[in-house]
Amino acid sequence: MAMLSEWFWWDRLWLPRPVTWADLQDSEGRVYARVSHLYIILPVAVLLLGLRAFYERLIAVPLAEALGVKDKIHKRASHNPVLEKYYNTHSKHPTQADIKGVCKKLGWSERQVERWFRRRRNQDRPGLLKKFKEASWRFAFYLCSSFGGVLALHDKPWFYDLREVWAGFPKQVTCVCMAVGLYYIIEMSFYGSLLFSVAADVKRKDFKEQLVHHWATLTLLSFSWCANYIRIGTLVMLVHDTSDVLLETAKMFNYAGWETTCNSIFVVFALVFMVTRLIIFPFWLIHCTWVYPLDQFEPFFGYYFFNVMLVVLLLLHVFWASLILRMVKKFIFGKLKGDERSDEEEDEEGSEEDYTHTYSNGTGNGLSNGH
Repeated sequence: MAMLSEWFWWDRLWLPRPVTWADLQDSEGRVYARVSHLYIILPVAVLLLGLRAFYERLIAVPLAEALGVKDKIHKRASHNPVLEKYYNTHSKHPTQADIKGVCKKLGWSERQVERWFRRRRNQDRPGLLKKFKEASWRFAFYLCSSFGGVLALHDKPWFYDLREVWAGFPKQVTCVCMAVGLYYIIEMSFYGSLLFSVAADVKRKDFKEQLVHHWATLTLLSFSWCANYIRIGTLVMLVHDTSDVLLETAKMFNYAGWETTCNSIFVVFALVFMVTRLIIFPFWLIHCTWVYPLDQFEPFFGYYFFNVMLVVLLLLHVFWASLILRMVKKFIFGKLKGDERSDEEEDEEGSEEDYTHTYSNGTGNGLSNGH
């Protein structure tokens, strides 16, 4: 185990020649970022979960009531062990052949079985209030984080000149100040709290991509702290949080039924997302991490690792940009009904046409949007 740890922390993996970890030891008032500083992330993440619970109860719920957000009252599917077992173990969207088989077993009509599955699926879908509370909490965090990031960085030279990101790297002690340290720790703790709450949060079509994003972000931030890539890390965090404020705002107004306001904010969000994630992020920040370091040192594993993780984030940005553009297209042609990543509730009664369209392909995924 000791040998594995020694190999993992080998100087040549994470630091450019001829710098060693010994060069980054605290001395004469010079304090560097250390792995031990990250131990506080777990308790702060748990603290954020507790803060979220209080926020949702004391602020988000009253705000939802003020905006007129209400959960739709659904007719519950009748208790039926046969259908419940099929629903939980086989599929939530039975094929037409399976529906006919169930009909013979239960003596029900196809319409009754289809209605039961629609009602059962609607029971599992999160209500508007839950969605609103989640969006409200994220809005509050991203707003505070964005303002906090600007306050922490407004007087830092690398905020205005990207070449300053690498000035004196990796022996940069100016990064570990109170403001930047708090900004880093709170941001990492927030993403940790998202991973803790992922099972209880609203699940969307991009659930797997969100998990990859959270893990990639935590990995990037952890590595950047330990290897003193803190300056570029602060810029990456700030660029990411900016558009998220608008996204969560649009969601809240969407759940409140304020369609015009939601659409207006969404258009602004789409523009900000494209500028920050697809222009500033790759052509400024990744360029800064890919090109500028080579003026000072030869490439090493940490250099490649950090840039590869940034490219992973960029690919996720491209994926989400495609969803956003799809929504913009629907918005322009008047067909936008909600979040591309979300499952909309199904009509519990429906028509014969709906049944045929929904189940004829054997998948039951007749809706273009879903959450």
